[in-house]
Amino acid sequence: MMKYWICVLSFFLFSALSLNAQQQRYGFVDTSYILDHVPDYKTAQDQLNEFSAKWQSEIESVYLEIKNLHAKLRKDQVFLSPELRTKKEKEILEKEALAQKLQNQYFGQNGALYKKKQDLVRPIQDDIYEAIKEIAKAGDYGMIIDKANGPTIIYSNNKFDLSDKVLYKLGIRVNKQ
Repeated sequence: MMKYWICVLSFFLFSALSLNAQQQRYGFVDTSYILDHVPDYKTAQDQLNEFSAKWQSEIESVYLEIKNLHAKLRKDQVFLSPELRTKKEKEILEKEALAQKLQNQYFGQNGALYKKKQDLVRPIQDDIYEAIKEIAKAGDYGMIIDKANGPTIIYSNNKFDLSDKVLYKLGIRVNKQ
């Protein structure tokens, strides 16, 4: 008799869970598509590219100095005293260390470019996240998936794409053609 009640209870529990799962709504967004239509993001990207190009140019000029110092040392090494040669080699090593330092300072893991990206792009990403969260709550979606990150979705029906709704929520109107 106990087995009977366990089976009946299990059946009702399983039925309730599967009914609840069938009522879940799912949606997806394409954050790459959204970011492509956010003017502030394009401006931020342009600014990041300018900073990056400026810093890269600075580093390349130091490497050009190093190359010239190497060439001058090779050319003049026969005429240099051992002390002067050591001094020139030390100068080259210091320039190489400076180039490495600049590279890490600008493009390292927590470098200036990373910090600039956080300052410029993070608020835009936060706005998009908040818009997605509001749409998900208002539409009673159980899950919103970002399809911009590659093969995380094998198939998606475009009628569930909420990207344009997110843009609308951000105050951006897109003309579909």
